Amino acid sequence: MTVKELQDEIIRLKKEKDVCILAHAYQKQSILEVADYTGDSFGLSVQGRDAKNNNIMMCGVRFMAETCKVLSPNKRVYLPNPAAGCPMAEQMSVEELRELKKKHPDYAVVCYINTTVDLKTECDMCVTSSSAVRLVGKMKEDKILFIPDPNLGSFVADKLPEKEFVFYNGGCPVHYMVDEEKVLQAKKEHPNALLLVHPECKSEVVGLADYVGATTGIMDYAIKSDAKEFIIGTENSIVEHLQFDCPEKKFYPLSVKLSCANMRLVTLYDIYNTLSGKGGEEIILDKDVIEKSSVCINRMIEG
Repeated sequence: MTVKELQDEIIRLKKEKDVCILAHAYQKQSILEVADYTGDSFGLSVQGRDAKNNNIMMCGVRFMAETCKVLSPNKRVYLPNPAAGCPMAEQMSVEELRELKKKHPDYAVVCYINTTVDLKTECDMCVTSSSAVRLVGKMKEDKILFIPDPNLGSFVADKLPEKEFVFYNGGCPVHYMVDEEKVLQAKKEHPNALLLVHPECKSEVVGLADYVGATTGIMDYAIKSDAKEFIIGTENSIVEHLQFDCPEKKFYPLSVKLSCANMRLVTLYDIYNTLSGKGGEEIILDKDVIEKSSVCINRMIEG
C-alpha cells in the first residue's frame, strides 16, 4: 500500500473498531494526519478520557499510554509499538525515589509527567512543562523534591525563589545534547531567527532563548508570531509540523541531534497492525497502581 492508501485504511478501521487515535506532537506528520487529536502527553490523555470511544490508541511512548490508562481505567488503551519507551521516564527506579524521600522527609515530591506510572504512585504532585511553574507556585509546601529532570526543575526554581528545591540527577538525553556552543552557532547561521526552546534543555541554552515553553507553546508562539524565521530547540519533528502549518515562514533545527529515537519507532504500519489485532500492546495496570498514581495526576488536573 502507498502511504495514502494505508492512511485511508487506518481511518476506516478506527471508525469500525471504535478507536480514538491520539498522536503526540513528536510523531511523524503522516501519523498526525490519521489522529483524532494531537498535542502534548497530558492534553492527549485528557482528550482520550473525554472521547466517547471505548478504545484509545496512544501514538507516543509508554508513560503517555500509562497516563491515559490512569485517566481512562474503564477504557482499553493501546501502545502501537511496545518498544517505545522514554529514557528520562525510565531512568529512575521506585527504590531510588524512596531513598531520596528518606533523605528529604519534609519535602513534597513533584514529578514531571515524563515518569513511569510506578513512580507516580510515590508522588504528591504531577506537572507538565507548561504547568510546572504555576502548579508548584500554588503548592502550600515550600520544600520541593523535583524528579526526574533537573533542567525543568531548575527552570521552575528560578521562577520561584521563595521555595527550596532538591533535584534528581537525570534529564532528557536528547535535549541534554544541546549546549551553548550549538546555540551560538545556530544564531550565527540564522541571525534573523528567534530561538524557541523547551525547558528540558540546559539552563545555558534556556538563557539564550527568545521563548521557553512546552512543545505546544513553542508551536503556538511560532504560528502567532509576526517573525518569519525560527530556530526550534526541541524534537526536530516540530520543524516539519511548523513547515506544514506556516509555509510562509522558515524553521531551522537547533541541532540534528534533537531527534527522539523512541518516538520515531511508531510507524503507520504499527497503527494499522494494532487496529487489525496483529500488533501493539494493551496497557494493563493494577487497580492499586491506578488509584495511587491518580492522586498526583488528579491534583495536577484540579490545579
